[in-house]
Amino acid sequence: MIASVKTWFEQQVFGVCAWWGEKFNIKTEQVRLSFIYLSFITAGAHLVVYLVMAFVLQHKEWIKQFFRKRRTVWEIE
Repeated sequence: MIASVKTWFEQQVFGVCAWWGEKFNIKTEQVRLSFIYLSFITAGAHLVVYLVMAFVLQHKEWIKQFFRKRRTVWEIE
């Protein structure tokens, strides 16, 4: 029962912890535990940071396109 709940929860979350784990080459569980410990220390203030990171990860292609260098009319290839 607990394993099925854990699997469902991991599929439903935004993937922020998995992304940080891949970037820093550490286990995803360690990143999740650090978020849990931070919630006790900072009284949930890091939750806003987590939600902003989730938004960025969900819309990263649009954000990349927005900051990509635009070509001018004079650059003909």
